[in-house]
Amino acid sequence: MTVRNLECMFRPKTIAVIGVSNRPASVGAVLANNLFAGGFNGSIMPVSRKHSRIGGVRTYPDIASLPAAPELAVIATPPDAVAGIITQLGQIGTRAAVVISAGFGESGEAHGEKLEQALRDAAKPYLLRIIGPNCLGVLVPGIGLNASFSHLNPKRGKLAFVAQSGAIVTAIVDWAKERDIGFSHLVSLGDMVDVDFGDMLDYLANDRETGAILLYMESVTAARKFMSAARAAARMKPVIVVKAGRFSEGAKAAASHTGALAGADEVYRAVFQRAGMLRVFTLQELFDAAETLALVPQVSGDRLAILSNGGGLGVLATDALIEQGGHLAELDGETLAGLDRALPSTWSHANPVDIIGDAPGERYAAAFNVLIKDKGVDAILALNCPTAVASSTDAAQAIVDSLPAKRSVPLFTSWVGDGAATTARQLFAAHRIPTYQTPEQAVRSFMYLVDYQRNQEILTQTPPSVPEEFAPDSDRAKAQIRSALNEGRAWLSDPEAKQLLSAYGVPVVRTLVVKTPDAAASAAAEMGGAVALKILSPDILHKTDIGGVLLDIEGPAAVRSLAENLLQRIAREKPEARLQGFTIEPMVRRPGAFELIAGIVKDPQFGPLILFGQGGRAVEIVNDNSMGLPPFNMHLAHALILRTRIYQQLQGYRGMPAVNLDTLALTLIRLAQIAADFPEITELDINPLLADEYGVVALDVRIKVEKSSEPLGDHLAIRPYPKELEETIPIGDGRSFLLRPILPEDEPSLQRGFAKLTPEEIRLRFFVPLKTLSHVTAARFTQIDYDREMALVLTEKGIPGTTEIYGVVRIIADPDNERAEYAIVVRHDVTAMGLGVLLMRRIIDYARGRGIREIHGDVLRENRTMLKLCSVFGFSKAAVPDEPEIVKVVLRLSE
Repeated sequence: MTVRNLECMFRPKTIAVIGVSNRPASVGAVLANNLFAGGFNGSIMPVSRKHSRIGGVRTYPDIASLPAAPELAVIATPPDAVAGIITQLGQIGTRAAVVISAGFGESGEAHGEKLEQALRDAAKPYLLRIIGPNCLGVLVPGIGLNASFSHLNPKRGKLAFVAQSGAIVTAIVDWAKERDIGFSHLVSLGDMVDVDFGDMLDYLANDRETGAILLYMESVTAARKFMSAARAAARMKPVIVVKAGRFSEGAKAAASHTGALAGADEVYRAVFQRAGMLRVFTLQELFDAAETLALVPQVSGDRLAILSNGGGLGVLATDALIEQGGHLAELDGETLAGLDRALPSTWSHANPVDIIGDAPGERYAAAFNVLIKDKGVDAILALNCPTAVASSTDAAQAIVDSLPAKRSVPLFTSWVGDGAATTARQLFAAHRIPTYQTPEQAVRSFMYLVDYQRNQEILTQTPPSVPEEFAPDSDRAKAQIRSALNEGRAWLSDPEAKQLLSAYGVPVVRTLVVKTPDAAASAAAEMGGAVALKILSPDILHKTDIGGVLLDIEGPAAVRSLAENLLQRIAREKPEARLQGFTIEPMVRRPGAFELIAGIVKDPQFGPLILFGQGGRAVEIVNDNSMGLPPFNMHLAHALILRTRIYQQLQGYRGMPAVNLDTLALTLIRLAQIAADFPEITELDINPLLADEYGVVALDVRIKVEKSSEPLGDHLAIRPYPKELEETIPIGDGRSFLLRPILPEDEPSLQRGFAKLTPEEIRLRFFVPLKTLSHVTAARFTQIDYDREMALVLTEKGIPGTTEIYGVVRIIADPDNERAEYAIVVRHDVTAMGLGVLLMRRIIDYARGRGIREIHGDVLRENRTMLKLCSVFGFSKAAVPDEPEIVKVVLRLSE
């Protein structure tokens, strides 16, 4: 479940509170008082056998005595009683509950886990949603709902804050009160027995009272649901997250706190980047980022111009900028000349622009007016330190007065100090200009905006088509895995691992398997030149640790001799090892090639991730790598490479040619496909992967496998491209089309197809005249979440993005996968061929197979062709109140 019945949780009309008390400072007393004093306009019904009245309000002895079924119940009883209470509430029609009580699975004890499962079992038959247990509660200031034991009532605002920890919520309420910050929702999820972060993201993304979503996370449940919800929410409004448990000690503390697996921090970094969320690291940064995003919608890049009356402030800001990956803007000649005219000759003549400590407001304004015109400046940071010879307030006023009506270049400010700076900060705040106490805070907030913009671009950027056809031999790869599993082996042999990579088009070094030293000598003679000799044993994974890899051997005789010596050494040092022979490989000589690492790691929550970075023997010490969630396209693969330090070297330097980055990206795409196709793979490690201007080659590969019962694709956090839906469609004129799911690479084709629609076709499909399909809209149509929506395109066979699209049919399901809205369009030049009927039949069959109960849509009454098509499939038709030109069509697929 996702958003089902959450309206009863966050907008109830009636509330029952169970476990209330008159004992001062008890949870039950605080709960009752908060509910009564919060300003809630609905009915509040306390339930208590001990007290006839609570806070002057009549109580009811039990749930059966309630005069009406409460939409929301708040429960603070001993844990052993909670499941029975949930059953009683479900029977009378309650659909949401906040369980404050602790003593469930968070302890890790068997009894607590048993109570937690009983809680789930009690709620399930009634679709009753639960927040908690072991939580602070829920606060919705906009309707006066304070179903918590928080010590304060927060004010109303546009921020939603969701946390697992109740202590964090109370701290935030306290912190926000002093800063006059308001909230649309404050939610403590506790142990997340039901409602989790994915559910909250789905609900808050569509909540009109919420402008931004702030998360304090310790762990995630239901990784695929979370990813779908996060990607959808991040497209609609800022989602900013603090992830606790970044280090192993913190992760253990988080696990003991919530009873959930916290997960590796590197994995969460990849998750947040892929979802388009902004990650910060402290609660202060969380609110700084929220405020910045509210005041500055976007920046165009990371080039910052710094304007300061003190050189030291400028240096501090520059250090912070470079440390966080930003760049100082390079001022063009016209800007430098303008500053020369406006400033004293002693100014810094560079960025940071130091206008000297005696700078009055007029000098700030003059410099600011020059900088704002430079096309190479993405944002301006104005700094000020107080001096006895110039007014800080006048400087702030001058900046404010210089702002153009339309702010094309974002402005950040930091007036340092407490006395004179306070008035300046108030002035900036009054004019909605971001202002910070230190230059470092200001730079950090600027980079938040840059990072957020980059993450958003990932969600909408059109990936280039894969430059070559990719047709893996999955049967050959599967045979290697089956061989190992049938023999009870966890690791593929070196030849098997290379066979698997080769089946997916990853270049590997030629490898011959031999049994004896004599056979090794013959193989070396066949190869010619220098060779590498490696021991082959399922019991020796790290061959170099025992001298099992010998390089640069010249001649068959030397190979024979060294192979014999190697056998003797293994017999002495590892007598229990089962020896299968040797592998012989030609020495790969590629001067200037980089040693990289690429592979697959499997996270217990989010499934397989693709790893890339600097390789070689010191890979752990260098620690330069990045990870990303599959599936991949060219853009995502390049982004993974870019996030490593070695990327700067891969672009070429000091006369060294650049690595063929497209070939490298293709290799990562192939690894992502391997991860998608084989849930049995738990670890894949190519180290080194040699890369240069000519391409890549895998020298050493290790692959670990285990038996898996997961259906293909279910092991991924993001549902992969459903290739099984591809179908060849012959049409009446002798041609054949390919019907397949839409891909992000299809955006150029979709744009061309839209351009070929007639104005009338566009109006009937979109209800309004449109001349063009914007990039953002086209990206939204092509970059879909296959877990929640589907679009089938009728196109030609060929590379996506280069072919014509003749028709599209799509459904978008609600988060509960209950109802889906459909849309369809077929180009006029292929009508009267039965393609509309075919597309509708395929999408209806798909929806039914996904368990969707209903398909619906809005059709213009004059669109007789569409209404006739709906009649063919048995859609019901109904008028839409206040919109006589629209007909609502509905097809029930199941009850």
